[in-house]
Amino acid sequence: CCYVCSINMLFLSGLLSNWGDRMWHFAVSVFLVELYGNSLLLTAVYGLVVAGSVLVLGAIIGDWVDKNARLKVAQTSLVIQNVSVILCGVILMMVFLHKNELLTMYHGWVLTSCYILIITIANIANLASTATAITIQRDWIVVVAGEDRGRLADMNATIRRIDQLTNILAPMAVGQIMTFGSAVIGCGFISAWNLVSMCVEYFLLWKVYQKTPALAVKAPPKEETELKRLNLYKESEPKPLEGTHLMGEKDPDIHELEHEQEPSCASQMAEPFRTFRDGWVSYYNQSVFLAGMGLAFLYMTVLGFDCITTGYAYTQGLSGSILSILMGASAITGIMGTVAFTWLRRRCGLVRTGLISGIAQLSCLILCVISVFMPGSPLDLSVSPFEDIRTRFIQTEPLSITPTKMSEIISTADAHMSNGSVPASTVPEMSSESVPIISVSLLFAGVIAARIGLWSFDLTVTQLLQENVVESERGIINGVQNSMNYLLDLLHFIMVILAPNPEAFGLLVLISVSFVAMGHIMYFRFAQKTLGSQLFACGRDDKEVTDADQANTSDV
Repeated sequence: CCYVCSINMLFLSGLLSNWGDRMWHFAVSVFLVELYGNSLLLTAVYGLVVAGSVLVLGAIIGDWVDKNARLKVAQTSLVIQNVSVILCGVILMMVFLHKNELLTMYHGWVLTSCYILIITIANIANLASTATAITIQRDWIVVVAGEDRGRLADMNATIRRIDQLTNILAPMAVGQIMTFGSAVIGCGFISAWNLVSMCVEYFLLWKVYQKTPALAVKAPPKEETELKRLNLYKESEPKPLEGTHLMGEKDPDIHELEHEQEPSCASQMAEPFRTFRDGWVSYYNQSVFLAGMGLAFLYMTVLGFDCITTGYAYTQGLSGSILSILMGASAITGIMGTVAFTWLRRRCGLVRTGLISGIAQLSCLILCVISVFMPGSPLDLSVSPFEDIRTRFIQTEPLSITPTKMSEIISTADAHMSNGSVPASTVPEMSSESVPIISVSLLFAGVIAARIGLWSFDLTVTQLLQENVVESERGIINGVQNSMNYLLDLLHFIMVILAPNPEAFGLLVLISVSFVAMGHIMYFRFAQKTLGSQLFACGRDDKEVTDADQANTSDV
């Protein structure tokens, strides 16, 4: 009874947290666009700052999660995240109400300072949200699930379903408030929501902690000497899963090294850089490194419901209402992917589930490749991809987008890409000429169908990281994984900036499918090392598959 109660409270806390995050990610983009005269400049700067911060600080955040008590980490990150959003909402309200006065003060520098302050605080909120996600979704649920892998898989799938639903419903809710009210009312509503949500989540996490005694027991952080030894030597012969290095008796020489001397000031200043370096090298040495890299490569794609694909759809004649329907369909297929994951894992085991999911995703993306060469596709390789950039540099008129269209575009942010990154490219105006919809129909049919394999694969890699990373390294390894995801996400935005015109979108589709294929090739190599000759052996019961996976994975 206590276990079921803990699970339900954890899910409720996740629902409140995801709902607040989705509302904020949607609203802050719209707020920044409206503040800067319907220009995408502030939104682009915010996206780059968020992505760059997680890329640089991901390992350090994860290391902080590892080195502190679970309840302290969860409550601290929760409070920082929500207080930052509340403060940012209050500042936005003041700016909206007194923008004209601020614009005249000190030649507009006060207003510029407000913009910087808003982006800075919003970035802090995103970093705290990253810490919360790592500690709850990568550590707490592993402890609550105990040794039951099936239970862990079901919990992961449920959390992802919650994420899918809130990704659709939360922006719709806050969007209606902003449409029928105003931006000021929207800011006030989000601030009030986060204040109430913070108190409820704080209580729920405390109750889960009280009802799950195992959460109070945390493996001591790895010693620096052992981490250096792990980073300097990567054994060439097969080795057991990561974590066995830290399970045995500690070398007595380590205690002598610890007390040789107190760290100097320079050493303390260099500590974050060492943590960054050691985290990335430790990530490379993980047995699931190739699986994690395979997941990260899936972020290097324009085949998602983000601003880029949505802007392209507008140029092909799709309306906002049709896009909202397509977005709902993608959420349904995403939920189907979570169901497929739990079913496949029971039938074929965790590692093979990733293989099947990858094949399913690539098979669906073939439709996207075909769409590039179908009637209605604007693909024209004779058009220079840099022509649009040169044209925009010589334009004297700033880009102007109506708030309604901008809201429609940003509200279709995809769950897998809704990490705060927003492209710096502009949204082209829709052509008045009739465009055949065969190409764009095949494109979105492939994107929507591929969500089944995508989310099943995502859950597979998530659980592999949960099971195969030693407890004392879960934070830093998952922090580096987040950094890798953001790095590839940034590269895909840079790719669009270099080739922003619709005529080059077909080329971006081909590049995206190539990166997805490379990601799944990496995972195939991981599965081949893990299972060996048993790679395609399927049909045994869950317990038998799980035991075999454990035995074979230790050979990586």
